[in-house]
Amino acid sequence: MNNQRPVVTLFSKPDCHLCDIAKARIESARESEAFELETINIAEDPKLIEKYGERIPVVLLNGEEVFVYRVSEKQLRNKIRGLSQTSSIFGRFRKKGPS
Repeated sequence: MNNQRPVVTLFSKPDCHLCDIAKARIESARESEAFELETINIAEDPKLIEKYGERIPVVLLNGEEVFVYRVSEKQLRNKIRGLSQTSSIFGRFRKKGPS
């Protein structure tokens, strides 16, 4: 069984108020949910600046974009919980429903 923790990736840059808020909400979600946090400063990579520009913060969950500009702590927790439910054998059965 795969027991890897989900990975939350935050694309941000210095002096970004929304990025600071996003990071605080993500850190708060860590109080009840187990996940790895990867923070990437787009200002250090011209390709990322070109890709994201002012469209930050951007948050990915296991590589899938889940938030842009504003992060909902509650929604992030729910998305992480949803991952753990579908990764367990019992969660897969619940998700499928009746045949």
